[in-house]
Amino acid sequence: MQYQIKAPNALNQTIKLPASKSISNRALIIHALSGGNIVPDNLSDCDDTEVIINALRHNLYEIDIKAAGTAMRFMTAYLAVKAGEEHVITGTERMKHRPIGTLVDALRHLGADIEYIGEEGYPPLRIKGQSLDGGQLEVAGNISSQYISALLLIGPNLRDGLELHLTGNIISRPYIDLTLWTMREFGASAEWSDYDTIYVKPQPYKERNYLIENDWSAASYWYEVMALGKHKDDEIHLEGLMDGSKQGDSSVRYIFSLLGVKTTFESKREGVPTMVTLRHSGRCVPRLDYDFVNSPDLAQTFVVCCALLNVPFHFRGLSTLKIKETDRIEAMKKEMRKLGYVIHDINGSELIWDGELCEPSLEQGIDTYEDHRMALSFAPAALRFEGLRINHPQVVTKSYPHFWDDIKACGFEVKSEE
Repeated sequence: MQYQIKAPNALNQTIKLPASKSISNRALIIHALSGGNIVPDNLSDCDDTEVIINALRHNLYEIDIKAAGTAMRFMTAYLAVKAGEEHVITGTERMKHRPIGTLVDALRHLGADIEYIGEEGYPPLRIKGQSLDGGQLEVAGNISSQYISALLLIGPNLRDGLELHLTGNIISRPYIDLTLWTMREFGASAEWSDYDTIYVKPQPYKERNYLIENDWSAASYWYEVMALGKHKDDEIHLEGLMDGSKQGDSSVRYIFSLLGVKTTFESKREGVPTMVTLRHSGRCVPRLDYDFVNSPDLAQTFVVCCALLNVPFHFRGLSTLKIKETDRIEAMKKEMRKLGYVIHDINGSELIWDGELCEPSLEQGIDTYEDHRMALSFAPAALRFEGLRINHPQVVTKSYPHFWDDIKACGFEVKSEE
């Protein structure tokens, strides 16, 4: 399937964003570990959250988490502490090539019974759950934060708690902080005891009513739409966001302020979701250098947006992009060439555009590589490339199922072609 997109002349729409899948996924695992009956409110309806909901609800022997990386990491740790249960956890072909060895090694160090069914270091896994002692554990800080979060989430259920020491450079720290914050929301005692050490007490979770805020990652695509819009009176209103959010991608509001997007909160009451209004500020930096080590999922959005605004950039901290749903470094370089922009990388962890152009070749459309963020980040480019085509657009269901409905509501014409 392919969508052809035509942008509206002006922007003025209110968008109800999806719930945060990052918080939803953490809250669901915590809810299951608490043994409670009060399900968190406003859960995300994206694919990544649905697979966790289904796994917890049906408790099948074989659990297929499809392409959900977070679910694979979180469920692996969760199943390891489900005493008396045995499960196989698997996923898509791509998932079977996404590494999980670091997490398995850490869980085995804590006493977990996990074996590889296929290739060593990769899913699928056979897990025999049991009570684990916990204690001290050392893990590299420059791995995916999902490994670290998975270990932290089970910490309160370990007999001796967990003292987690992170070695080397610590990346994606806001995602770790989000995990700790969500754990504390459910009564856990989990804190940084030093710059590189986290201590989780063996203090069980408490069930409670819990409202999940909407998703700042999803908001980033509307910031991109606003930045690329050409009318000074354009406005976009986003529902359900919080000022002072613990979501790492809430940094998008600050970065986009450099690209001419002004953010206004209707209310700034702590812990209360509110309406956010986006407008043009009329000011844009001539160049953007930024380290995305703490928010790598925003990188694709800014690669597309900066190039289309003719803002040269140098983006660092992108080493984890090569092990996501696809190799996002190579995918971005290839698809940006279709728009006429020559992007270079350094060691697979930095992306640079110095203004170099090439002949556009959009006839075949933008490929999405089974990666939701490819479709989401390129769709706003229709504001500068009328009739832009996106291949396999349905991949957005992984994180933002009603994105295309929202795009249409905002005045974009979306034509389906087989």
